[in-house]
Amino acid sequence: MTDWQIGPVPGRGLRRVNGGELALPLQILQGGRHCAIARLELTLAEAEQLHAALCYALGEQPPPPDAPECRRPVRYPGGRQRY
Repeated sequence: MTDWQIGPVPGRGLRRVNGGELALPLQILQGGRHCAIARLELTLAEAEQLHAALCYALGEQPPPPDAPECRRPVRYPGGRQRY
């Protein structure tokens, strides 16, 4: 394991760039010290694939109270619950 870390930049969220692509600023740390900020740029198709993969991975976990709507269960007629 290395002492490098990559994570979201606090206070700087996802935004649109380059005519519709999405960019997420990420901070790069080494040993807990800031080194750089880089952007993860995604096309809309890549963002949809990432969204689907995250929903699938989180599917068995109960959503926290402040979760966005897409993480909340939907009750369909007949009592089935889907995400």
